[in-house]
Amino acid sequence: MKIKGLRWWVVMLIALATIINYIDRQSLSVLWPAIVEDLFPDKSALERKQIYANISVVFVFAYAFGQAIFGKIFDWVGTRIGFVLSIGVWSLATIAHAFAQGLLSFSIFRAILGVAEAGNWPGATKGNAEWFPIKERALAQGIFNSGAAIGGIVSIPLIAFLTVYFSWQMVFIIIGLVGFLWLIPWLILVKAPPAMHSWITEEEREYILTGQKRKLTPEQASLPEEAEYNPTTRELLSRKQSWGVIIASAAIDPIWWLFVFWIPIYLNEVYGMDVQAIGIYGWVPYVGAMLGAWFGGLLAQNRLNAGWSADKTRKLTITLGCFIMLPSLLAMANPGAPVVAVLIMAVILFGFQTAIGNVQTLPSDLFSKSAVGTLAGFSGMAAKLGAVGLTSLVPYLTADGNYTPAFVIGAVLAITAVAAVWILIPTIEPLKKPLKKAE
Repeated sequence: MKIKGLRWWVVMLIALATIINYIDRQSLSVLWPAIVEDLFPDKSALERKQIYANISVVFVFAYAFGQAIFGKIFDWVGTRIGFVLSIGVWSLATIAHAFAQGLLSFSIFRAILGVAEAGNWPGATKGNAEWFPIKERALAQGIFNSGAAIGGIVSIPLIAFLTVYFSWQMVFIIIGLVGFLWLIPWLILVKAPPAMHSWITEEEREYILTGQKRKLTPEQASLPEEAEYNPTTRELLSRKQSWGVIIASAAIDPIWWLFVFWIPIYLNEVYGMDVQAIGIYGWVPYVGAMLGAWFGGLLAQNRLNAGWSADKTRKLTITLGCFIMLPSLLAMANPGAPVVAVLIMAVILFGFQTAIGNVQTLPSDLFSKSAVGTLAGFSGMAAKLGAVGLTSLVPYLTADGNYTPAFVIGAVLAITAVAAVWILIPTIEPLKKPLKKAE
């Protein structure tokens, strides 16, 4: 049996895993107004916000270290088993939320969820490097990232709808079971990498493997033939290009988490919305995110097909995305009506997703497949530590209900991400092993 376009089936499965990933993580923020009434009825509004922030910080800390852990795991056990471990554990953790009784138990279950969910991104990056030629990787990454946006679109109204018929505890159980259903097609379809998969056509196998061969600069081509550059972790972290990826990720990612964690709370606090009303408005920003993910991927593919270098393409797309975010973040200081607020958020997340897909392809632009998961894991860890910092500050920055300081910090972070890419990665190209200095 042969399946035409097998790589697109694989990318769609990973995108579906990403949708499930975001439904699971968004459940707490959407259900929070109902949870606090049940578990924390005597707490003040500020105390409730602080409890939510503390639980969220635990999640992001766990998620941060989970990125580095699962980056290594995916490099050790491969994409197929790596995803089984990741989604299996996070689905169990989601179900466990139904049995939480307070801050401690929520934090424990949230930490397990964070570590396991973190595997989705280094896994997606590694799957991208395995299944796609270089010129299609930004589009594939955009499809992965659109899964996050679609998860945001689907999760908020879906969870709000489920609360009409089920308790918040049962909602956690229902959405947790979905992840186990995903494992069935994944284990059947992704039984081997493209070089050895028996269901892939010869034409597609050749297209993928040939397209993964890196084009060398004239200087690199003039050097003697040598084995593929597989740096040690220490050597990888000694390259300034690696730190360009890590710092750019640490700067840009907190902008996304600012909205993932706080959109429902923002709508509840600023506009007085309950869970059902949040379900009506809260999905709109993620439409912008979905369109941005597609736009960023298609723009990069278009430019690469037009003959642009990876360096010029990545830097253009990342810079464009960040510059779209800047005025929109500042406009959130006084958005007016809730419809206007969620539309501005949609523009911000459009810009974010335009940029982030190309930031996430940088590890595969710079290093071989054996090191991609490691760099993706470290940059993901840095990104989540950056998100921890901003998330932990939000209750204090917004204590009077004014979210402007948080949005201004987001604008500064967007500028930082662009600067890191341009300054620390002078040319986005495959790195070679440094030549030893003559003694």
